[in-house]
This record gives sequence, C-alpha cells and structure tokens, in this order.
Amino acid sequence: MATKKHDKPIPRTTTGKGANYKPTEKGAGMTAKGRAEYNAKNNANLKAPAPNPKTKADAGRKASFCARMSGVVKNAKGDAPRAKAALKSWNCGKK
Repeated sequence: MATKKHDKPIPRTTTGKGANYKPTEKGAGMTAKGRAEYNAKNNANLKAPAPNPKTKADAGRKASFCARMSGVVKNAKGDAPRAKAALKSWNCGKK
C-alpha cells in the first residue's frame, strides 16, 4: 500500500519540555514546536492560527476554520471543550 501524504501522526503531549499541543485551558491547538514536528514528518505546511488576520488569505483561513469548528461544537455528542477553546483562541464570533 502506498503511503499517504499526511499519515504520520505525532504523539499528543500537552505537558513538559516536549509539549507539542496546548492544554485546553490555554486555547487547545498545536504549539509552534508541534507544527514544526508535524510539518517535518509529513512534508506538510501547517500554519499558525490567524485570530487577527493581516492578509486576505489569512482572513479566508480564519473564516474556514471558524465555520468548520463551529460545526464540530454544534454536532458534538459531548461538551467539545478543545473545539470551544480553539474557537476562542481564533477570536471566532467576533467581527
């Protein structure tokens, strides 16, 4: 079977020196170190969050992310705290 482009996950660590994900209390999402590790492992191009977009492309990314995560929160079976934290850190719902 051929290897897919983005199929090499990184271990989710939220504490200690090797943390590559932010804890829920700090907005969820990946840290810069986590994005760099994922990008290197998967030949990807994950970008940092754009809560205050400076370019039209970043504004589009923010709109897309906010719409996608709002759907996750809306359709979640439970409380979805990480999705809610990510929406808050991206300033979703604020114009």
